[in-house]
Amino acid sequence: MDAFSQRTEWQAQYDAWIDAMRATGSVDWKRYPTARFEATPASPGVVLADASLLLVSSAGGYLPTTQAAFDASHVLGDYSIRRIPLTTPLSEYAYAHEHYAHDARSADPQVLMPVAHLLDLQDAGVIGEVASEVVSYMGYQPDVGRIIDETIPAIVAVAQALRVQAAFLVPS
Repeated sequence: MDAFSQRTEWQAQYDAWIDAMRATGSVDWKRYPTARFEATPASPGVVLADASLLLVSSAGGYLPTTQAAFDASHVLGDYSIRRIPLTTPLSEYAYAHEHYAHDARSADPQVLMPVAHLLDLQDAGVIGEVASEVVSYMGYQPDVGRIIDETIPAIVAVAQALRVQAAFLVPS
């Protein structure tokens, strides 16, 4: 089932929104066409104690020594992802995302990258294991079509490669 059954209509409204933005040189968020989904994609549940879990965060985290920053200032967003080894100290992360206040994350990086908390749950047997990588993306992505066609398939490909049974999504 295609949960985004109104995609054609939404795309036409989105394209008109983009055309207006180009014509005026400014973004009118009051005219942004909100996507409506008629169904929620779902799959059978898993027993977390037996599952491998992938941490997915929309915080825009990346490793500045080896990865390009997200294009945080692009008015239409950045739809790419970054794969980060789970063992990377949070002090080595940088964040490229201009669409949330960074105060809480700066005070406690676990707010948006709860690696230690998930490892504690793994050690307690609540989670079978935490996947060896974290997936990060920049949550500001106004083009729903690109999210469906680019971002989600990239995250799913990582999940499949790591053979995880569940994902823990942390929105920014």
